[in-house]
Amino acid sequence: MEMQAVEAARCWLAEQGVSQVRDGWVNDANPKVLLTANQVAHSRAGDVFAEDLDIADQLRLAFGLLDLLDDYWVTCEIRFANEGAKGPLPADALWDGYRRRLEADRDVEAVTYSLWVDWFEDHTTSAVAFSEVLGNDIDRVVAERSEALLRRARRVLECSGPVRWTVKEPTYRAAVRLPALHSAVFHGLRASFHDVHGDLEPAGALALLDRLDLPTNTQHLAELRHVLAAGYKNHYRSPGAWDDAVRSCSCAARRCRSEGSAVPPLPVAP
Repeated sequence: MEMQAVEAARCWLAEQGVSQVRDGWVNDANPKVLLTANQVAHSRAGDVFAEDLDIADQLRLAFGLLDLLDDYWVTCEIRFANEGAKGPLPADALWDGYRRRLEADRDVEAVTYSLWVDWFEDHTTSAVAFSEVLGNDIDRVVAERSEALLRRARRVLECSGPVRWTVKEPTYRAAVRLPALHSAVFHGLRASFHDVHGDLEPAGALALLDRLDLPTNTQHLAELRHVLAAGYKNHYRSPGAWDDAVRSCSCAARRCRSEGSAVPPLPVAP
C-alpha cells in the first residue's frame, strides 16, 4: 500500500465531509448512516478528476483512493477519465500506478479484476495494457526474479486470458524460462481457453503447456492438454469439448490405474 497516497486520499475525503469509522464510513451531513467503501467510491471517486490539480496528480489521488477503499469502482472512474474529455491520462502515471499495486504484498483483486474485464477484454486497449503491466518487463522479471516482480508477473499472467494470443505468446514463452512462473502460465493458458473472450492458438498453447514443470495431479491439466491437442480454441466456441475432455481423461485415468500405468495417453488430434 502506498501510504503517502492513502493519507492524501483520506485527507481529501475528509475535506468532502467523509471520514472512516470503525465499521465503515460516515458523511458529516448524515453521521448516523454507515456507508460502505463501495458507496463512498460510487459517490466520490469521480470527483477526484474535477479537482484543481494537474491531471497526473488527480490520477495519483485516485490511486490513493483505490488503496484506501479497495473498491473496483475506483478503477472504473480512472478508466472513464482516460476515455473522457480530459483523456487520455498520462501513460507513465497510469501504468506506473497499476504496476506498483500489482507488485504489492497484499490482496489486489480490484486491480486484477480491472485489468481483466476492462483493459484486457477491450481489444482496443489490451495490447498496450498487457505490454505496460508485464510484456515490456518480462525479460527483467526473468533476470532479476525479485519477489515484487514475480508477484506482478503471476497476477498479470493469471488474468490475461482475453489478451490476443499474438500479443501475449512471446511473454508466455519468456515466462516459461522461469519455473517460479510455470503455475501462473498454466493458469493463463487455462483462462485463455475458458474465458468468454479468451484467445489462444491450440498448437502453440500445447507446446507451451508441455514445457511446464507442473505436478502430475494439477487440476484440469489433463483436460486442458486434451482440448488443445484436439485443436479447440475456446470453451464457448466449442460447446461440449471440455465435458468430452473430462469424460475422456476420467476414463483414461481409470484405465491406467487398472493397468498400473502412470500417465494417461495423449489424445490424438483429428
